[in-house]
Amino acid sequence: MTKKTLPLILILLAAAPALAAPGDEPASPRPVRPSNSGMMRYDANKDGFVDRAEWTAGQEARFEQLDTDHDGKLGKDELFARTRQVSGAAAPNDRTLKRQDAFFRRLDSDHDDIISKEEFMSQADRNFARCDTNRDDRTNTAECRQALRRPAAERARLEQ
Repeated sequence: MTKKTLPLILILLAAAPALAAPGDEPASPRPVRPSNSGMMRYDANKDGFVDRAEWTAGQEARFEQLDTDHDGKLGKDELFARTRQVSGAAAPNDRTLKRQDAFFRRLDSDHDDIISKEEFMSQADRNFARCDTNRDDRTNTAECRQALRRPAAERARLEQ
């Protein structure tokens, strides 16, 4: 490389964003999620936190939404129907089926092959407790992400 080409390369590198086609946006490492997605969709008073009452109300509404036959319980088809709709997949692969089966068994504490509202809400309570690391009965996305980054053994110890 000559002394003349190095400055030219540096200029081209510096100008690259300006040379991009109109509408080209640099890809962000993570998509920005709207505040109405994930756990924050339950932030009813829009204070940037989800408190236990908001979480409980949101999870109860979620149960009602999933309970498409309105019998007060969830079968596997009801629990995972939205997963298939969102992913657009006609049929889940073997790995997904195994994960769904394990999750269903974890929720089904009385092993009757249905998820009652009580079982569903019990898991919802555990999820909230897992995310509320400072135990102030409110959490947000950042606190929950931090909690979920902890090793599983540490999370289990803290949930007790």
